[in-house]
Amino acid sequence: MDVNSEKKLAMVSLLIPAFNEEESIVDTIENAKLLFKNLKIRNFEIIVINDGSTDKTLEYTKKTGVKIISHPQNLGYGFSLKNGIKNAKFKTIIITDADHTYPLDEVPKLFSEYNKGFDMVVGKRIGYRESVIKATLRKILKLVVEFAAGRKIPDINSGLRIFNRDTIKEYLPHLCETFSFTTSATLAYMMNGKFVSYVPVNYGSRKGKSKVSLMRDSFKTIFYIMQTVTYYNPLKIFMLFAFVCIFFSLLGFLGSVFFNLNSGFFLGIGGLLIALVTISIGLLADLLKQILNK
Repeated sequence: MDVNSEKKLAMVSLLIPAFNEEESIVDTIENAKLLFKNLKIRNFEIIVINDGSTDKTLEYTKKTGVKIISHPQNLGYGFSLKNGIKNAKFKTIIITDADHTYPLDEVPKLFSEYNKGFDMVVGKRIGYRESVIKATLRKILKLVVEFAAGRKIPDINSGLRIFNRDTIKEYLPHLCETFSFTTSATLAYMMNGKFVSYVPVNYGSRKGKSKVSLMRDSFKTIFYIMQTVTYYNPLKIFMLFAFVCIFFSLLGFLGSVFFNLNSGFFLGIGGLLIALVTISIGLLADLLKQILNK
């Protein structure tokens, strides 16, 4: 590691959001301490954000001597990270999960990439196994996010990342407060011209029970993606709706021509009119955003 790299790694805040992670929280903290020892980083802090845990997470964490932010009730993964970022002492921030899935000994690879000038470096999970239904939903979400960002995104919601505290603070009010925090952060960075890189990392089996609800959190993610795109690039989301209307309009015209359906003709005309209105609203929204940004 060169001199410049060591200088950039001199002061680091590691954030670990935790909700009922009594089985893994101590191991995660000890691995974090070992990471900083191996990197010879003396000025660091480990912040565990206890998000209303009802098990022994808080009790076990207190014994490790790290900094703790404790919420009296569960307010969400994203809310915990926002709170941690606001209270972080150092500018360089790492986030990881408390469930022992991300091997912290791979963090130096992310640091090496971060020091090339990237605004955010994300651990791209490999060896990540999931059910067919979950994999299908994740692919759909990936396509939606990539359309919104206009870039290829290898891993839309990895929880192992490095970024600058001062850069992300600008976007915090618009980032999701639940499990979609990382997805909305990726979109915020990419849609504002920030440099984001991905580094492959091994992904292990979690300790404890997953807190993610497949259907509920997938729909929440789609909602926040639409909300984020509407805020940063409203014309794009309105254009998507317009294309959907045009698609059904074409189906209506084809039905009218080939099956002699009068209803198909009216559907086609209606679809085109709705598409025109949608594009007009999108242009007005985009103009309003430009005025507000001045």
